[in-house]
Amino acid sequence: MEWIRSHYCGDLRVSDVGTEVVLAGWCQTRRDHGGVIFVDLRDYTGLTQVVFKLEINEDAHQEADRIRGEYVLAIRGKVAHRIEGNVNAKLQTGAIEVLVETLEILNPSQTPPYILENREAVDEKHRLTHRFLDLRHPTLQNNLMLRSQAMQVVRNYFTQEQRFFEVETPILTKSTPEGARDYLVPSRVSPGQFYALPQSPQLFKQLLMVSGYDRYLQIARCFRDEDLRGNRQPEFTQIDLELSFTRPEEIFGLIEGMFAQLFQETIGVEVETPFPRMSYDEAMERFGSDAPDLRFGMELTDISDIAGGCELKVFSEVIAKGGSVKAICVPNGADLSRKDLDNLTDFARIYGAKGMAWIKRNPDGWQSPIAKFFTAEQQQALQERVGLGVGDLVL
Repeated sequence: MEWIRSHYCGDLRVSDVGTEVVLAGWCQTRRDHGGVIFVDLRDYTGLTQVVFKLEINEDAHQEADRIRGEYVLAIRGKVAHRIEGNVNAKLQTGAIEVLVETLEILNPSQTPPYILENREAVDEKHRLTHRFLDLRHPTLQNNLMLRSQAMQVVRNYFTQEQRFFEVETPILTKSTPEGARDYLVPSRVSPGQFYALPQSPQLFKQLLMVSGYDRYLQIARCFRDEDLRGNRQPEFTQIDLELSFTRPEEIFGLIEGMFAQLFQETIGVEVETPFPRMSYDEAMERFGSDAPDLRFGMELTDISDIAGGCELKVFSEVIAKGGSVKAICVPNGADLSRKDLDNLTDFARIYGAKGMAWIKRNPDGWQSPIAKFFTAEQQQALQERVGLGVGDLVL
């Protein structure tokens, strides 16, 4: 069979009925219904049902009897309506099928180690062992397509709209002091010497700025020899920028514009700009973290002026030394047991705290080892400051 693919499997529609097409892809499933063989042919765009009938082409029908899961096929045939009752509304191609006239098995397949449609039930380690098969699944293919689309949006935004130069910087380079250890590559032509893989393109992009290139962009591959964590990998890709003659507000605007365009063009989500901004001091004051999750509603509240007037010496001594007393109100936290509170105290000690006081507000008043150190007026003031309602807990 001499063939050149004319369509992708996921692109055929009712408007293509009567058209002769050439498709290529993998056999998802094969079904033999009384001499009529149905094959779901798959490529990265989707599925098309192809049908082998004895009366259309006897040779193709006999060859189709050999087809098994994940065989690689090329077929030529005509697009037809599915018969009434066989339309699959779950597929974009579910209203049509292709009546096969010629078939070529491009590559047979051994029995797959697992059925692709049952991917979610397969152990991750097993899927990684057979990565070539896992990458055929629509979930991973969609992820890679989304990544590809995102990179194109980023490139177009910076190079076409913001006048950035996209420059590839060297991968084999010199070791420089950075935040992690370098990966080293021995030199064949200079025994005893080595290259280092870049942790970032920092030196090269600064060289470009000195050379007058003004605005630099690179979708840069970086390598860092450090322990694996949720936000640490030995190699990763970053959107790397450098600007000359700029100010922080301009950089904020560029990045916000990139995200707005990225979300709009990839997933159709409108992102409102400018983004909310806060200083480092405000983040530490409100959340105790320089990377706060703004969805976390239990912010720190400074109660130093109230705590400083109570009779608890621990509070007054801290404030006298220039420290502060802050509280977190936990809605409905009064249900926590004493063991739960002790566990929270132990957790706080891990991060350097000497202890943790707590106050429950029950219908009949405060329940706390430190309640006796606060006057009625101070209790009322603290309740109003942190928003302590009945059934809530203050830490």
